[in-house]
Amino acid sequence: MTLETLWFAIVALFWLGYLFLEGFDFGVGMLLPVLGKTNTERRVLVNTIGPVWDGNEVWLIVAAGATFAAFPGWYASLFSGAYLPLLLVLLALIGRGVAFEYRGKVDSERWRRVWDRVIIIGSWIPPLGVGLLLATTVLGLPLDAQGNRVGSPFESVRWDTLLGAVAIVGFSLVHGAAFLALKTTGDLRERARTIALRILPVGLLPLVAFLVVVQAREGKLWTLVSLVIVVLAAAVAWLRLYVNRDGQAFAALAVVITAAAVTFFGALYPNVLPSTLDPAHSLTIVNSAVSHYTLTVMTWVGAFGAPAVLIYQGWTYWVFRKRIGVQHIPAVHAP
Repeated sequence: MTLETLWFAIVALFWLGYLFLEGFDFGVGMLLPVLGKTNTERRVLVNTIGPVWDGNEVWLIVAAGATFAAFPGWYASLFSGAYLPLLLVLLALIGRGVAFEYRGKVDSERWRRVWDRVIIIGSWIPPLGVGLLLATTVLGLPLDAQGNRVGSPFESVRWDTLLGAVAIVGFSLVHGAAFLALKTTGDLRERARTIALRILPVGLLPLVAFLVVVQAREGKLWTLVSLVIVVLAAAVAWLRLYVNRDGQAFAALAVVITAAAVTFFGALYPNVLPSTLDPAHSLTIVNSAVSHYTLTVMTWVGAFGAPAVLIYQGWTYWVFRKRIGVQHIPAVHAP
C-alpha cells in the first residue's frame, strides 16, 4: 500500500468518524422540538450530548485538516467549489455551539426558546452541507486541466448532490432517535424509540438511493457488497429497536454508516474529485497529493498522536455512558 492510498483511507476514516459521532449529535438537535415537550425534557436531550458534542466536532476539523495536509489539490478544488454551502455550515456550527452554552444562562422561557431555535437550525444545516460536500467529491465537479471549477458558484448544487445531502440528514435523524432511546429513561425513552421505529425506513431510504446512484455511476463489484450490507444492517437496526434492544440497534446503525462510507469512498478511489467535463482532468490520489517525504512525516506524527486522542475520547464516552432522565435534572438556578 502506498502512502497516498494510506492517507486516502485515513481521510475516509476521519469522515466516517464525523458522520457516526456527529450524526446522532445533530439528530438530537433536530428532535429537540419533537421530543422535548417541557423545558426539563429539553434539558435532558441537551444533556445527553452535552459532554461530547464539542469533541465530536473535532472530527470535522481533523478530516478537513488531513485533506489539506495530504491532498492540497483535493482540498482547494472541493472546498472552493462548495464555498457557499460550507460558509452556511460554519455559521450554523458557531451558532449551535453558542446556543448550548447560553441556553441556561437566564431563567426566561423566551430566552430559552430563542436559543432552542438556534440549536435546531444549527443541527439541520451542517448535515445538509456536509452531505452536499461528500456527494460532490464522489460525483464530481466541472474541472478544467488546472483543477479549477468551471461555471457558477452553485455547480455543486445538483439533484444528485442534493440527494446526498438529504441522505446524511435522514441518517442523522434516525441515528439521533436511536441514540436518545439508548441514553434516556422512562417516557422520554419510549417516545424516542417509537419515533426511531417510525422514521427509520423513510429516513434511511435517501441514503440507500444515493448509494445506488454512486454504485451505478462509479461503483466496483466489491462496493456492491457494502451496499447490500447497508440495507441488511438497516433492517437489523429496525428489528432490534422493535424488541427493545437499543444498544444493538445503535450498533447496527454504526454498521450502516460504515458500509455506506466504504461504498462511496471505495467507488471514488483512486480519484478524489472526478471532473464532470473530462475524466482526464479528474483529481486523483497521485496528482493531488503532497510529497512522499511530507506524507512520511505525517504518518509518524499520526501514529503517536491519534491513539492518544482516541483513548481520551473513548474515556469520555465511558464516563458519561449511563442513561439520564428528568429525575436527574436539577431545578433551574440561572439568574
